[in-house]
Amino acid sequence: MDSHKPTTPPHWQARLALGFEQRNGKTVLAERRQLGPLTVQRAFYPEGGLAHLYILHPPGGVVGGDELDIQVRCAPASEALLTTPAAGKFYRSNGLAAKQSIGLEIADGASMEWLPQETLLFSAAQADLRLQVELGPHARFIGWDMVCLGMPECGESFRQGSALLRVRINRQGQPLLVENLQADHEFAQAVWGLRGNAVLGAMYAYPFPLSAMDAVRELWDNQTGFAATLLDGLLVCRGIAPQAAELRTEFERVWRLIRPVVIGREACPPRIWAT
Repeated sequence: MDSHKPTTPPHWQARLALGFEQRNGKTVLAERRQLGPLTVQRAFYPEGGLAHLYILHPPGGVVGGDELDIQVRCAPASEALLTTPAAGKFYRSNGLAAKQSIGLEIADGASMEWLPQETLLFSAAQADLRLQVELGPHARFIGWDMVCLGMPECGESFRQGSALLRVRINRQGQPLLVENLQADHEFAQAVWGLRGNAVLGAMYAYPFPLSAMDAVRELWDNQTGFAATLLDGLLVCRGIAPQAAELRTEFERVWRLIRPVVIGREACPPRIWAT
């Protein structure tokens, strides 16, 4: 055996499955199965029985060949808000794609808020990012997804690499939204794409009434790069921005506005957002 032969770092195959249940007026994390470097902190309860949970990825970054799989289920009547303590980072590819798959299932009468911090794609990253949401009858959901191409705060543009962004939202097995987007340097620069911006994102909420649409649109009356539409009761807000902090601020404004309508509670930002 050649002891000087270079070795290839092992790829992480990380999986996390979470299940929430309602017990005696309080949502508890009743199931947690994990494999590899994905875990959670204990739940916080800053607003009564609704659980706030932080998902952690201790390595801090993802490289080509890594696979992250997160599955979350809210059982009937349970209420949960999930976020992350920091941005996700996808580093320069070694020729392999890095994959992240998020599956969210919200049962009858349950509510879930999926509000991770942004995903940062370093130049030359190859990423396959999937989000699938399954809504039961009378389920309530707010979620967002923000992706930054390159590191604009450091002057690094996304000159190489690409990201496949896939979103599917079903209600009782029937699709409300299906999207597939290939993002690369051309997309970031083109007038039909990001028009030189580095960050794109979408925010979703269900069920959302037509009567509340004017209030959402009024938030962005004098701003370009932001829009909102309603698809069969699914609110879809889209935005592009030069930096992640700007888009996150705008999405938080919408979240504060719509949370009482969708979840039935006033906004209660996770403590980790203030650090």
